Amino acid sequence: MVDIRTFPRGEVVAAERDTTAADLASRMAEEGVGSIVITEDDQPIGIVTDRDLTVEVLAGGEDPTSVTAEDVMTEDPVTADLEAGIFEVLSRMEEAAVRRVPAVDDDGKVVGIVSFDDFVALFGRELEKLGNIAEAESPAYE
Repeated sequence: MVDIRTFPRGEVVAAERDTTAADLASRMAEEGVGSIVITEDDQPIGIVTDRDLTVEVLAGGEDPTSVTAEDVMTEDPVTADLEAGIFEVLSRMEEAAVRRVPAVDDDGKVVGIVSFDDFVALFGRELEKLGNIAEAESPAYE
């Protein structure tokens, strides 16, 4: 079974629970990411997404300089062990209805992040290979 060891993007954008929503949004913009993993001792304790900031802070009329990551984060985020199979991770993402999961090592420390987009890209490449095989074995199209 193929595991997710090669999937995680190694540079995880992380912050502490007392980081303000304004600072989180700025970091997301600077880093070009849609989520920030909230860590304590390098272990994920939460995750904040751009949607969390939009819905909870902006639409909620909150002051982004006083709301913290702890106020809006999803606690105890779904994580993926590096040895987990891709379909196991996809199932966990589906069950939790999440698009991003921190990848953790044997000590539970964040070593990367796996996203829905990573899987779409993988399956797209694999489907292209299948299409090439099918075309090679089929009569030519006119």
